[in-house]
Amino acid sequence: MIILYLGLLLGGVGLFVLSYVAQFRLAALLRQRHPQQWRIIAEPENGKASAWRTWIRLQHALRSPALPAMGDATINGWRRLWLYSPWLGWLCWLAALTMRMLLR
Repeated sequence: MIILYLGLLLGGVGLFVLSYVAQFRLAALLRQRHPQQWRIIAEPENGKASAWRTWIRLQHALRSPALPAMGDATINGWRRLWLYSPWLGWLCWLAALTMRMLLR
């Protein structure tokens, strides 16, 4: 049981890390394959560009229907990982917490 418990905890951490890595991979793919669309994300209409503003604009782009509409299967796959891995990570952590509470 302890192995399952630790596996769920480590699986949750791994899924959260995967969500974080997926953002960087998506940004890299957008820069390489779709530079025009990346420029829309990276360069604000007004004001100075900063890492924080680029990150916020990337979050908006990831949540919008624009990325799936581009039809790039690799980008869509990384977007799905970014979207679902935190949910699965929380599920693993809640399962581990439930195990701990029920098996005292």
